[in-house]
Amino acid sequence: MWTQLRTFLMRGSILELAVGVIIGAAFGKIVSALVDNILMPLIGIAMGGVNFQALSAKILGVDIGFGAFLQAIFDFTLIGVVLFLLLRIAGKNPVPEPPPPPAITTEELLTEIRDLLKERGK
Repeated sequence: MWTQLRTFLMRGSILELAVGVIIGAAFGKIVSALVDNILMPLIGIAMGGVNFQALSAKILGVDIGFGAFLQAIFDFTLIGVVLFLLLRIAGKNPVPEPPPPPAITTEELLTEIRDLLKERGK
């Protein structure tokens, strides 16, 4: 059982998935920090110093903190936009593929075959 478990865990796809999840979580922290600490304060300033987290309404004596919900919606939207832009920028300059080998014409191919057959016949 332990051997099978070790074999399962050491398969390439499992390790690649684990690395992807770890890198994704770290990248998510970077994007969240960008949105929380740079973009949202700038948006708050642009909207007259509004702190979305503090927005609430009192209904029947109960505070409804809809600001946290609005903040989550803004965060989600901004994170999506930032990820879209980063992936778009990253995709614009992919690693160039090597050029395909030059195409050989039918005449050149037939000439090579003829020459090879002549050499065999000698």
